[in-house]
Amino acid sequence: MTWAESARRLEELGYSTLHMPDHFGDQLAPIAAMTAAAAATTSLKVGTLVFDNDYRHPVVLAKEMATIDVLFEGRCEVGMGAGWMRSDYTSSGITMDRPGTRVDRLMEGVAIVQGLWSGERVNHSGEHYTITDLAGIPVPASPGGPALILAGGSPRMLRFAGATADIVGVNPSIHSGEVDADAARDGLADRIDAKVGWVKEGAGDRFDDLEINAWVPIAAITDDADAVTAVVAPGFGLQDEDPATLLESPMVIVGTVPELVDRLNFRRDRWGFSYHVFQDAAALEMAPLVAALAGS
Repeated sequence: MTWAESARRLEELGYSTLHMPDHFGDQLAPIAAMTAAAAATTSLKVGTLVFDNDYRHPVVLAKEMATIDVLFEGRCEVGMGAGWMRSDYTSSGITMDRPGTRVDRLMEGVAIVQGLWSGERVNHSGEHYTITDLAGIPVPASPGGPALILAGGSPRMLRFAGATADIVGVNPSIHSGEVDADAARDGLADRIDAKVGWVKEGAGDRFDDLEINAWVPIAAITDDADAVTAVVAPGFGLQDEDPATLLESPMVIVGTVPELVDRLNFRRDRWGFSYHVFQDAAALEMAPLVAALAGS
């Protein structure tokens, strides 16, 4: 199946958005892939989870994303992040600064991007960027610019996302630069309670206007959820605990379609999750769930 055919198939199955990651490994370049997918479809949105702010100057990113938003009449979502995958930095020779510096730079980058999308001229003098009397052209089709996605797992990042983004990804913290057992455990239900609390602190009165996003690396439709969770439990550091604990995590969607509909409704009521992201081939396997949710 070609890239264009894959995008059309996702649209036919009822998915709202096709997202690209932003890494230097075995994947298509995100901006070109987004453009091709949007051109092959009529209603599917395209976006990124997420652009690493260290790989592109925010002025360049703002113009590229505004252009896609104009060309495809508002079908663009833009995720921005501070960067986390150590292997990307090592292999490319890009300096991986300490997390606090990367987040500082991201905050400046987001302010510049949003300013350029506003249609106003932008002046910015910060520690990492200097912008002088620059107009954001083209003006995006979406008022205020494409929906902005910010994701993270730390208090600082999630408070910032709550205050700034349209869509907030509540993720594990990845301190090591790799998705390891510590990161996986940080996606369990008890940790999510605290993380959503940080989003609420940042958002204040705007929390109800946000979409809360969950990255779902483990997804399967099955009548034997216990067998699946038993296999993946060691990756979450749960060798000595009940693997069923995994079923409560928003990173895990495993069960029959009726069970999953109930579970997602519970997560929406408990945490506000309304936006779930499946990876690659799992999108096809989870199509019956998408259909069931569309009819509910």
